Amino acid sequence: MEKIKIEAHINVRVESIWNAYNSAEDIMQWNHASDDWHCTSSINDLRIGGKFKNRMEAKDGSMGFDFEGTYTNLEPFKKIAYVMPDGRHVSIYFESKKSATDIIVIFDAESENPIGMQRDGWQAILNNFKSYVEKTYANTQTGQSL
Repeated sequence: MEKIKIEAHINVRVESIWNAYNSAEDIMQWNHASDDWHCTSSINDLRIGGKFKNRMEAKDGSMGFDFEGTYTNLEPFKKIAYVMPDGRHVSIYFESKKSATDIIVIFDAESENPIGMQRDGWQAILNNFKSYVEKTYANTQTGQSL
């Protein structure tokens, strides 16, 4: 199974990023690939064996789907790994760089859509996450002000 890698450099410290990545309230703010979609619900049981489920829907109501998985590995502020119901694996790495964080996501490709489309979709969601946390949490950085 082919692996796909995406990444982002975010100018927010890892503790804030970790919390925003795993808080259901935050997930509903950033978890969509484009402005015509939104995340209408999020459930997250962040523990090994715990499950998450995020409902993503087109704003016009024309389509939607649940994105879900079961956690297989957790290292607070460093790594999250999970498996999706179809058996594909995802690993997310959080690399602290003083007051910034690099996020690297590596996931198994699925066979229905082209690799480029999958990469672009996941990267768009990660880019939304970056924009959201830099806008929402940048003013909580130690020693920084707006």
